[in-house]
Amino acid sequence: MRFPLISDTAYLTVRPAFSFFATRRFLPLFGTQFLGAFNDNLLKTAITVMITYQGLAMAGIAPAQLVMAASGIFVLPFFLFSATAGKLSESLDKARIARYVKLAEIAIMLVASAGFATRSAAILLFSLFLMGTHSAFFGPLKYSVLPQYLSEDELVEGNGLIEMGTFLAILLGQIGGSLMTGGDVRVAEAALLATAAAGWLFSRRMPSAPPTAARLALSWNVVRDTRELLRHAWAIPEVRSAIRGISWFWLMGVIYTSQLTTFAAEQLGGTVEVFTLLLTLFSVGIGLGSIVCARLSHGHLRLELIMAGSLGMSVFGADLALSAWTRHTGPLLPLAALIGQPALWRTLADVTLLGLFGGFFTVPLYTWLQTASPESFRSRAIAANNIVNGFYMIAATILSTALLSQVRSVAVLFLCVAALNLVATAHLWLSSARLRGLALSWLGR
Repeated sequence: MRFPLISDTAYLTVRPAFSFFATRRFLPLFGTQFLGAFNDNLLKTAITVMITYQGLAMAGIAPAQLVMAASGIFVLPFFLFSATAGKLSESLDKARIARYVKLAEIAIMLVASAGFATRSAAILLFSLFLMGTHSAFFGPLKYSVLPQYLSEDELVEGNGLIEMGTFLAILLGQIGGSLMTGGDVRVAEAALLATAAAGWLFSRRMPSAPPTAARLALSWNVVRDTRELLRHAWAIPEVRSAIRGISWFWLMGVIYTSQLTTFAAEQLGGTVEVFTLLLTLFSVGIGLGSIVCARLSHGHLRLELIMAGSLGMSVFGADLALSAWTRHTGPLLPLAALIGQPALWRTLADVTLLGLFGGFFTVPLYTWLQTASPESFRSRAIAANNIVNGFYMIAATILSTALLSQVRSVAVLFLCVAALNLVATAHLWLSSARLRGLALSWLGR
């Protein structure tokens, strides 16, 4: 299945926008994935806050190192189990898998509850590993099932809604995780269990999604399966290009979200509430951009929106760096003391627009990955994407750490990322025959 480019046709859909949202073929999936992403971040953030601010410790490991270990523990299952998860999603009914995964999430939250009750870092980190495993198995499913549930002209909008929901769930989970550790531990336990149970109830309403490659053989050789999966994905040029673009987006996202707290303190001179506002606007921007991109696509895959998104990310990423170029000196100020400064409003606009154009960038890429993958390989293509995403996110951490050790300025880091984004996007377009053809068609007009 291949969507026509907008340049290939003048067709404009007259179907009402997102008319499928409340239907059984979409809303249960949306609710299931939204609550899963929310619970992921609720748990991760709660553990991070307890390590950083409440003295949660294990084996004498320093808090900063334990936080890094927690991040690695959550990502590790994507490397270990994505190949198996992709095979399962091809060979079994995806709705059935979703229900089992959500039942497992309830069990995982019981483990986490024991960790909160006993303040055991070991149990909490184990539950985080299990939750990463849950996400590794659900990830290929949630994107590969969309083409089975939605018609061709609904797919871009469906991806836009999934992206919006994912980033809003991440934001709400981070805020909720920060808040719930300050009170009764039973509130935290109840929130985690209730979210998991609600996700399971949504999954029970997902329609059947029959297997697309029922005879796939599973194996215990994780290394061989992962190598074969990546080799197969890389052999399909358009799948390879889409994975590169999505992975680059996640590299940028990790750098921005992980360094916004330092940017808020060192460049803006703001307290944690300033950081929370920046993170909120960034996430809302991505959600809004995802929806606007879906509507501008008019039911077609518009690859030119990738370029628009990339240019916007570079322009507003660079201006974000320049808006607070000078390092702040003096005490940190609350949001109320900074909100009257025009410079802060420029920064807030830059963060929002950076997120908005990020939505423009990522929604066509996910749709491209889905439509470029053969039906019998689609889940595995998503699984390959998740593995490569993990490598890029590790690279983001290494890159930002190395650069900050030299320049010690988050503004310089953000400016470098904005410049590198143009290089990465140019490479993406030059390495893809389809994107090169689109560029040549523009030049020929």
